[in-house]
Amino acid sequence: MNLRNHAEFLRMPADAPQAQVSATSELSNLPCWNLTDLYPAPDSAELTRDLQLSAERSIAFENKWKGKLEAEASKPQGGNFADAIKEFEQLQELMGRIYSYAGLLYADDTSSAANAKLYGDVQQKLTDAGSHLIFFSLELNRIDDALLDKAIAENPAIGHYKPWLIDLRKDKPYQLDDQIETLFHDISVTGFVAWNRLFDETMSGLRFTIDGAELPIEPVLTMLQDADGATRKKASDALSKTFGENLRLFTLITNTLAKDKEISDRWRGFEDIADSRHLANRVEREVVDALASAVNDAYPRISHRYYALKAKWLGLEQLDNWDRNAPLPETPQVTIGWDEAKATVLDAYAGFAPEMADIARDFFDKNWIDAPTRAGKAPGAFAHPTVPSAHPYVLLNYLGKPRDVMTLAHELGHGVHQVLAAKQGALMASTPLTLAETASVFGEMLTFQSLLAKAKDKRERKAMLAQKTEDMINTVVRQIAFYQFERKVHTERKNGELTAEQIGEIWMEVQRSSLGPAIRLNPGYESFWTYIPHFIHSPFYVYAYAFGDCLVNSLYAVYQNNPEGFQDKYFDMLKAGGTRHHKELLAPFGLDASDPAFWQQGLSVIEGMIDELEAMED
Repeated sequence: MNLRNHAEFLRMPADAPQAQVSATSELSNLPCWNLTDLYPAPDSAELTRDLQLSAERSIAFENKWKGKLEAEASKPQGGNFADAIKEFEQLQELMGRIYSYAGLLYADDTSSAANAKLYGDVQQKLTDAGSHLIFFSLELNRIDDALLDKAIAENPAIGHYKPWLIDLRKDKPYQLDDQIETLFHDISVTGFVAWNRLFDETMSGLRFTIDGAELPIEPVLTMLQDADGATRKKASDALSKTFGENLRLFTLITNTLAKDKEISDRWRGFEDIADSRHLANRVEREVVDALASAVNDAYPRISHRYYALKAKWLGLEQLDNWDRNAPLPETPQVTIGWDEAKATVLDAYAGFAPEMADIARDFFDKNWIDAPTRAGKAPGAFAHPTVPSAHPYVLLNYLGKPRDVMTLAHELGHGVHQVLAAKQGALMASTPLTLAETASVFGEMLTFQSLLAKAKDKRERKAMLAQKTEDMINTVVRQIAFYQFERKVHTERKNGELTAEQIGEIWMEVQRSSLGPAIRLNPGYESFWTYIPHFIHSPFYVYAYAFGDCLVNSLYAVYQNNPEGFQDKYFDMLKAGGTRHHKELLAPFGLDASDPAFWQQGLSVIEGMIDELEAMED
């Protein structure tokens, strides 16, 4: 049971905040998820039983198979080797269901002592059980390649797992001996897992003072999108003040986790600080470097140019950092009700493929979505696949803003992908993060294009194009800036602990470079790195957003130019789960992410939107 990987619920970029507002009639019918599809209750006999079973079956599995895998694979048609893999998959399914339930319950209310205890207890018990399973992948990777290939070829039951077995081989150069792997596994609960939890509970517990009111982080982040500049400044000042008061703790968390990762990488032999993430994403370092380089080179053509244009629209010589996501005067200040949001996304999905809308509709009809904001609830949004025998769940903090509708479209894209990939089973359903973001961003693009086609006039079209451009800048430019920030922090951490001032300087340097001269970074902004959860939960995750956005831009261009048969190829890609490499998945569309020109093709879509916005000024 790999807690580092399994705990990574998919989250929207940090610049897609949700928040609390007073209840309105449009938001009175927001759904809450029904977690009883996993377990009836935290104290249910079913959960107690499965926790016991996970412990017992893990020990039994180790006793049955440890030291015997190569001998089984050597037998005619691989002997009982396929049975061993099936049993392992069943254990992953069982333990994944337990972990998903505890994690979702914790996200439902991180302030609940009972939820926190269950989450911690489950982590501990599954870690203990998982220590008996560590031998399996290590021993598999010690089997001779020719022997394994022969067993795969001779026995269809083994051949079924060929993609997983081949994929597992990629980890082989970085595996340690059994005792060290067990040690790394056992101390994870008191190591990075504990620091992750400390960050989550601290962030959920922070309060920000505005006009005498004590608010959690989400409503304050949303105020940065308020039409009133004074409100945006108050929000920024409140964020700066509270972040500053807690800077020492966040600096310690960041230093500790960066060192934890450096130790693991050093022992495993990773050359580059991001190589472990690239390996997990099954993407080559050269591909990510080409993406980052292309986006960095495009800063002047995209973010610098756009923000200069936005400053002009708002009648300012320079935008303050709290103006970056300010709405344009043309943007309607309306609350979009849940029913309208649901219809908007489902109609957009149905326009592409009725099957896609049918799958997404289950999330609404079967209470797989938790939409309201409430005290203690995890911030942001995510889609969690749980396990193939169940179904995904989506968490939102829905406030009826246009960006909230896009977030709904984004997370349902993940959900549809997870439903389709579930047929691959517990070992092969999981999709690398780079390709996981493809379905979510594609869902956003479908929804945006559907809404844009209904724009009534030039002003409405301008507001929609501007908002989409900002979202794409936040997804591509800002996330690559985040990636560069992480690279600098982790590189400098090798030389010793970083002070809060040093981390703040790195943050400001990267922000100035990516945002450009049209944005003034005011005192206090140097602490805004503290609230980005991706830096804590999944180092170097952030480039996956840029990867997915540029990829979807290219995919959508293929769809527009030749829609015939596209839907079938797209669904085949989603159904593949983690069984194919990105090169193989994109080949039917005539796309190749290893081609440097590929990234420029995706970035040109954003540039084209800015071109259209500039033309509207004539």
